[in-house]
Amino acid sequence: MSEQQGGVNGGGPGALFAIGGAEDKLKKRMVLQEFVEAAGGPKARIVVVPTASALGPDVVDVYSALFAALGAASVVGVRPENREDADDPAFIEPITEATGIFMTGGNQLKLSGVVTGTAFGRAVTEAHARGAAVGGTSAGASILAEHMIAFGRSGATPRQRMSQLAGGLGLVQGAIVDQHFAQRNRYGRLLSLVAQSPGLLGIGVDEDTAAVVRGSHLEVVGRGAVTIFDGSRITSNAHYAKRSEAILASGVVLHVLPATATFDLKARALLSYGPQPPAEELASIEAAEADLRALAKEIAAEGAGPAYYAERKRRAAGRKTAAGRNTAKNGGAPVKARSRSSAAGQSRPEATEPLTAGAELSSPDSPPTADSGTTE
Repeated sequence: MSEQQGGVNGGGPGALFAIGGAEDKLKKRMVLQEFVEAAGGPKARIVVVPTASALGPDVVDVYSALFAALGAASVVGVRPENREDADDPAFIEPITEATGIFMTGGNQLKLSGVVTGTAFGRAVTEAHARGAAVGGTSAGASILAEHMIAFGRSGATPRQRMSQLAGGLGLVQGAIVDQHFAQRNRYGRLLSLVAQSPGLLGIGVDEDTAAVVRGSHLEVVGRGAVTIFDGSRITSNAHYAKRSEAILASGVVLHVLPATATFDLKARALLSYGPQPPAEELASIEAAEADLRALAKEIAAEGAGPAYYAERKRRAAGRKTAAGRNTAKNGGAPVKARSRSSAAGQSRPEATEPLTAGAELSSPDSPPTADSGTTE
């Protein structure tokens, strides 16, 4: 996978959008907006490829209206229906001028059978290499990988023969992409494929969510999550499990990544998550944390808990208030406080005296007791 992270506006390969299906088309349209921006924003020339869809021209009309409303300069539909169409220059020419290519959902096996290994498929990969954003929803997401799920059944438990693979475009290498992931309970089928091919990352994308790949970095956009199975250290019985038996998958590393999370596909590690504050704010947070750690060490060294300091502060404030009242009563002359003693005649520590570990303290909310000090 290329390390370049440019695209239409910065050179190098473009962004890849693997969308889990059912993306929002009516309200915020966050995922589609991100795609239009990656394709060039107001300069975007988008080609919609509805080959997988069973719908007629309506599907192109819907996406044309959406992308135009989101600011794209032009949107055209190109629909090769067979491999002969996919080798026809008339179908390929719009791809050569596109800054964004978007493949709709539908029949995954049909999309693979028509596009991969044809001039049309090669034109898509070449467009990506020169900076065009390439994306798809549902079936259009699965074909981005080198190996795509053609079909399979749902379920949480990985089982033998749970799904069937077909060839993809290979734009996302070293991975298998599944979609409608949480909504259609596709954990088992993706995990079964990882158990059978541990060198491949399993990437499951929820609906209205996109795994956006730039170079070797994957970022999550949308309202769902992207689930990643890393089977590089897996222990499995996939090589001898029969028919539809459950497959052993022990030692798989699971990553569930919500929006804003960034993942390194090569290192197979989380890079960041959540909005990152400015550098000066981070420095302030770190300084505050250092002060808290230092205070905690001081408290531990003295053997007293935080309640000790709260009690000392409360007592000092109480004496100050009482001393002020008595000073006013005596015409401004200071009054010396008596030594406080308990009912048993034992002195209690003043606010300025150290308190040994384990000393009992009265609650700040408890009423005064017989051993409370008095002033005149």
